[in-house]
Formats: sequence, structure tokens, C-alpha cells
Amino acid sequence: MKQRIITGAIAAALFIPFVIIGGIPFIILVYILATIGFQELLKMKGRSLMSIPGLISLVALYAFMLPGDWSQQVYEWTGYLKVEFVFMAVILLLIHTVVVKNSFTFDDAAFAILGTLYVGLGFYYLIETRESGLAVLIFALLVVWFTDSGAYFTGRKIGKRKLWPEISPNKTIEGFLGGIIWAVGIALVFAYFAGMEQSMALVVIVAIVASIFGQLGDLVESALKRHFNVKDSGKMLPGHGGILDRFDSILFVMPLLHFLHFI
Repeated sequence: MKQRIITGAIAAALFIPFVIIGGIPFIILVYILATIGFQELLKMKGRSLMSIPGLISLVALYAFMLPGDWSQQVYEWTGYLKVEFVFMAVILLLIHTVVVKNSFTFDDAAFAILGTLYVGLGFYYLIETRESGLAVLIFALLVVWFTDSGAYFTGRKIGKRKLWPEISPNKTIEGFLGGIIWAVGIALVFAYFAGMEQSMALVVIVAIVASIFGQLGDLVESALKRHFNVKDSGKMLPGHGGILDRFDSILFVMPLLHFLHFI
């Protein structure tokens, strides 16, 4: 617990200034986090980022994550949409399966591309959310962090009924509901003091849905780790695991906020 708290405090102290500054420094940081997260995902599969398919997938990830203004500039320079770079990566990965005589298989190519979308989608919308304004990003981060903390502490205190033991044995239904309550509480407090233009009813609805999706994102990451028989996605954050272990909820919540037109 002590190690977890210390690591969380240090990580927050390093991350929050970039959130506040925004712009290119924040985008660079998000690209670094996405790179590490994608490397963790490939490693769980037993594949290396520093390989031909790994580097092809990484280029696709970087193209997919390009912010709106940047992707428009790339289109003006090259005549290609960023999604076309992802399509080209698919073709190159499939060609690679032939060149290496199926030591890299169709399943590996599919995993690489789906991994690109899984990691890239959430981190892309993390950038887009910050570009839309600091308040909404802070709102989203608080909802995610309070969901995580609320679920953890509520589960430890009163949790009895298992939520999804086949996927994550320690999570409970009580913790799941506690996370939602904590999320709604911080959402209302922040929306009030930050003077957000959205109605309080909308804030509550978004907080509930975001909390649920955030916890589902956490379960998805747990399912991945259980499938590949690893405890954590990585070891970068002592007491927390890897980048994907800490950003799994955010990868689901950020696209959701745009889907709900909350931004």
C-alpha cells in the first residue's frame, strides 16, 4: 500500500504539469505513454516492439494518434488520410506473414492491429480532450481516479459479493457501486466549482456512464493479463504495474466523452 501511494503521488506530480501546460509538451508525453503501453501489450503476446512488425504497428499507432489539426496538415502534404496509413500497415503486416513463412502469423497481425486501435484510440482522445479544454480533461481524470479509489476502498471495507471472479477475483459488486458513487460525488463538486456549462443532470449521467466504462476498461485489461498469464502489463510503476495498468480506464472513458458529445 505504501509503495502504491508513493508511486501514485510521484506519477501525478510528473503528469499533472503536462496536463496543465497542454500543447506540444502534453502531446509528446502522451505519445511516449502510448509507445510504452503498446510495447507492454506486444510483450504480453511474446512479440517485440523492436521488430519489423512491431515497428510497422508503431508507425500505424503514431498515425492513428495524430491530433485533428496535425492529421489535416499530413493530408495536405501527402494526400493521404491517417486511416490510410493504418490500412497500409495491415497490408505490410500480412505481406510479412508470407516473407517469414508464418513464423509471424495472421493471428499475430490481427493482434498487432487491434492493439494499435486499443491503445491508439484512447490516447488519441486523451489528446483531443485536452485540446478541447483543460476543465473537461480534469473532470474526466477525476472521475477515473475517484472511480478507481472508490471501488478499491469500498471493496476492501464492505465488499463481499464477487463482481467477476473469472476475470478479476478481488473486485466486488459493492466496490463497483462504490466507485460509481465516488465518481458522481467528485463530478458534481468539480462541475460546481469549475462553473462547467453542462447541466448537473448531464454531469451525473456522464459520471455514471464514464465510471461504468472505466471499470469495464479495467476488466478488459484484467482479462488480457489473465489470458496471457501475467500479473501486470509492465513494471514501470512500482505498486501499480505498467502504463496499461494505470491507463486502462482512461482508454475507455476518453472516447466515451466524445461519443456522448459531452465535449
